[in-house]
Amino acid sequence: MVGHQECIMEEDNRAPQLWRKTLTAPAPFADETNCQCQAPHEKLTIAQARLGTPADRPVRVYADGIFDLFHSGHARALMQAKTLFPNSYLLVGVCSDDLTHKFKGFTVMNEAERYEALRHCRYVDEVIRDAPWTLTPEFLEKHKIDFVAHDDIPYSSAGSDDVYKHIKEAGMFVPTQRTEGISTSDIITRIVRDYDVYARRNLQRGYTAKELNVSFINEKRYRFQNQVDKMKEKVKNVEERSKEFVNRVEEKSHDLIQKWEEKSREFIGNFLELFGPDGAWKQMFQERSSRMLQALSPKQSPVSSPTRSRSPSRSPSPTFSWLPLKTSPPSSPKAASASISSMSEGDEDEK
Repeated sequence: MVGHQECIMEEDNRAPQLWRKTLTAPAPFADETNCQCQAPHEKLTIAQARLGTPADRPVRVYADGIFDLFHSGHARALMQAKTLFPNSYLLVGVCSDDLTHKFKGFTVMNEAERYEALRHCRYVDEVIRDAPWTLTPEFLEKHKIDFVAHDDIPYSSAGSDDVYKHIKEAGMFVPTQRTEGISTSDIITRIVRDYDVYARRNLQRGYTAKELNVSFINEKRYRFQNQVDKMKEKVKNVEERSKEFVNRVEEKSHDLIQKWEEKSREFIGNFLELFGPDGAWKQMFQERSSRMLQALSPKQSPVSSPTRSRSPSRSPSPTFSWLPLKTSPPSSPKAASASISSMSEGDEDEK
């Protein structure tokens, strides 16, 4: 990368190759190129830069910042700085920890981490470490900077109402737009707001209370809350499984009821076909009953058939009563003898 950078610096007509290379490799550090930019540097206006001139070199745009907890708002600002002009080369200055702690405050990421984060942003062509808090003419001349890109809100720091005031007066300032809803301060505010949640999570992941700067009492409280959360999670899993089981049972019951209804309809239909008012069983029963009646009923004799004449000499056959005679037993020997005598008299009369 260093040799490639030197080659690009000396041969101006091959400069565009460097910008393409930064898309597949980390951006180089300015102090590791071992050379200064030797390209001719003439003063440009914003109108000339927007036309893509001069053709022999890119427009060198500079953007600086702290870039702590590098996020999408930083990336969008650098994208705007990179695309301000059709032909541009973006240099990004990152302030050191000493300057940042002195003028702004403590950072989450140290300077080495912040430098590396910028190197891997696709819009960055070169990273300048230990960038100055206020831009001086010597710094601008050293890095052949044409324009400085930053949001237009006055940045008061280091005893000045706006550290970019002299850049704006020189006509070298190009504004970019801030991304609303995201900033390093917003991210830190979220962490502070949900500190207990993150502390409990990191304790559960194996961090010690000393590493998290947590007191002994808070450590025990966090661990107890973690145990409670585990129990809640288990109960929740059991409830979800039970709900799933109930849903499966309901689905199966619905299927069984539907199948039972279909079978019952089929059974009722078959029953009506056999035993209904016009069913086959009724017709078959009627046919069989008519046949049985025909077989059981005798045929009537013809009306003109001759009748037999009875002979006058013969007496009609006596009729017998098949009903048994009910006789009560005699109450005394005299009554028994009387009944016997009456029976014998009757026999004599018949003779």
